[in-house]
Amino acid sequence: MSKVLVQATRGNLVENIYRGDVVVVQRDGKVLFSLGDPEKQTYWRSSAKPFQVLPFIEAGGLEKNQITPKELALMCASHGGEPEHVALVAGLLEKIGFSESDLRCGSAAPMNSVAMRKMLKQGETWNQLHNCCSGKHAAMLALAAMKNYDPDHYEVISHPVQQEMLQAISRVTGVVTENIGIGTDGCGVPIYYLPLSAMAYAYAGLSQPKTYEHPTRGIAMGHIAKAMTRHPWFVAGTGRLDTILMEVTQGKLLAKLGADGVYCVSVMEEGIGIALKIESGDVRVIDPLIVKLLYQMGFITEQERLEMEEQLDFNIYNHRKEVIGKMECIQRFSPVVTGEARER
Repeated sequence: MSKVLVQATRGNLVENIYRGDVVVVQRDGKVLFSLGDPEKQTYWRSSAKPFQVLPFIEAGGLEKNQITPKELALMCASHGGEPEHVALVAGLLEKIGFSESDLRCGSAAPMNSVAMRKMLKQGETWNQLHNCCSGKHAAMLALAAMKNYDPDHYEVISHPVQQEMLQAISRVTGVVTENIGIGTDGCGVPIYYLPLSAMAYAYAGLSQPKTYEHPTRGIAMGHIAKAMTRHPWFVAGTGRLDTILMEVTQGKLLAKLGADGVYCVSVMEEGIGIALKIESGDVRVIDPLIVKLLYQMGFITEQERLEMEEQLDFNIYNHRKEVIGKMECIQRFSPVVTGEARER
């Protein structure tokens, strides 16, 4: 059963509570810590993106298309639709022989509110490049081109591109394809219904790419991890939790948001993966929860915690921009230590 993880106060009184489930998994599959149900099944949403690009990399796509680390980070991204994001997606599409009209993600406003307001003020219209999933869709088109698949309707589950990605998801999670539920994401592509423990297990693997017996897969996972941790701004954007966690820890953590309250983290080189789901789907809850979890478990230092809290805002405001409450995590998390004890 899901646990109460976060509360929202208004004044000195609690107004809302948010339940959820958390699991921390070691590379060998051992559950190190859980709150609620570690086998809770839910859609992985955009937290699956780092693994959806695996077939493209394993087929030699980085070398053949001269993909840069920033472009690879964007393929794994839920980017903010800021001008640099849009320009990089456009250049990536041109590099692989496609254009904005070939995407099937749909037009969407930039996730970054500053970029969105600027476009509205200038009377500009957003298109598919501004969609936070456009980098992932570009990777799907690139895989289709490499394998000589018909790119039309690359987004349907029966398409070879999606079947290859489903197989990749099965390999990294350890869940057979027949047991992976399939839904449709906001950008129109298949999404995967899995236990949280399987998601955390995949992120534990991403934290230690060299542990994969299949050498091509290990190399591919290493490329993904390096691209995301070295170019976190292209994974998310300005002021976003993913960006802040990876920048503050200088790549010690790899983090990826999923829609509707899903969040996953790799503790790099530790062989540890974390997955959580907020029952209500409210993503605001994740910020105070993940920072407290990472600190109390010993995965970040006090200085890193303070830097994260300085950049993130847990306050609740009224229309006059006055602080009237806050979001706060009310759970405590046990330290998780594997191998040598960590020092704060």
